[in-house]
Amino acid sequence: MALRMWASSTANALKLSSSASKSHLLPAFSISRCFSSVLEGLKYANSHEWVKHDGSVATIGITDHAQDHLGEVVFVELPEEKSSVSKEKNFGAVESVKATSEILSPISGEVVEVNTKLTDSPGLINSSPYEDGWMIKVKPSNPAELETLMGSKEYTKFCEEEDAAH
Repeated sequence: MALRMWASSTANALKLSSSASKSHLLPAFSISRCFSSVLEGLKYANSHEWVKHDGSVATIGITDHAQDHLGEVVFVELPEEKSSVSKEKNFGAVESVKATSEILSPISGEVVEVNTKLTDSPGLINSSPYEDGWMIKVKPSNPAELETLMGSKEYTKFCEEEDAAH
């Protein structure tokens, strides 16, 4: 198990993927610290969710750092399409072999798509948190909320400080 987690984290850090067709979700560069990947071009919440804003839709998931701390994800609870999410409010849950954790929305808006693959394959969050493991797509109701989130360098520093405190 530990070897699988290490291999998964390392593959993510090196941006290795078995599916070239998903590369449209990945920004051009990544920053790697302690086997966790932080991608350039995404926005990050201090609750460890990421956002990729593309036109009128924002894709949301949990970060590589978060999935690494959770361990093997065995169940995911997500909202219904057309429901609304609010910034810093719970929109779902991730259950791992270690614990169940709430997922907080980094922005407010209407859910326009839910990653239904996670129902049958919740481990996609571990193996591909920024590609196949995305959770929801939202039409932001207040795009200015995106500016309150951290960039990749800020988030990397935040994670390093958080890990050092523990």
